[in-house]
Amino acid sequence: MRIQGAGALVVGGASGLGAAAARALHERGAHVVVADLDAERGAVLAAQLGDGARFAAADVTQPEQLELAVTLAAQAPGGLRISLHCAGIAHAERIARGKGPHRPETFEQVIAVNLVGTFHALRLASAAMLGNEPGDDGERGVIVNTASIAAYEGQIGQVAYAASKGGVVALTLPAARDLAASGIRVCAIAPGLFDTPLLAGLPAAARTQLAASSPFPPRLGEPAEFAALACHIAENRMLNGEVIRLDGALRMAPR
Repeated sequence: MRIQGAGALVVGGASGLGAAAARALHERGAHVVVADLDAERGAVLAAQLGDGARFAAADVTQPEQLELAVTLAAQAPGGLRISLHCAGIAHAERIARGKGPHRPETFEQVIAVNLVGTFHALRLASAAMLGNEPGDDGERGVIVNTASIAAYEGQIGQVAYAASKGGVVALTLPAARDLAASGIRVCAIAPGLFDTPLLAGLPAAARTQLAASSPFPPRLGEPAEFAALACHIAENRMLNGEVIRLDGALRMAPR
């Protein structure tokens, strides 16, 4: 997929990995729509990006809001060609403790945002891409979802988060197969420990310890590195149906 001139949607694009991806796509010439629940940050980022960038308020648990964001992105010349989904939440709770079993409402909330939200973005973006004129190799679009290494090595207290991200991993190949005949690719990135707002609130000592747990490089990942991989997936048509770990060879311990 040629990024220059393409319509791009970044769901969860107001901060962290999504914001870095929105910047990278815009720098490469895409017409970017930043969709996010955080209207203030999202609008500021779109304004900073300037020409070709717009903001759409969207809660991923409300598919009608996502549909409006997809419609806005599809107004770009040539239609929506790149859709990147980064919205997500984390919650720590053990499956059972002395206080009782895992609360079902917290499990359902994480699944609703991380997995069902990804499903909504995937189905709505791909439906919009079906109307695109095919390009090289008959390609109409590319979708990149965000999983996590927790899908493979979920830690203590991560049953909800790991289940949600495991679902993103599992849907990648069948979604790619569903859309292959239409020239739409689907991939996912499974990041390790990245320097995002999710980790920013931790004490400095905890951040240092987490950074040192990565074999190489022994540091937290930078959002720009995630964004660079997302752009490469968009540009490399042979990448399809794949989940790529981006983790510095990290394998998470139980705690």
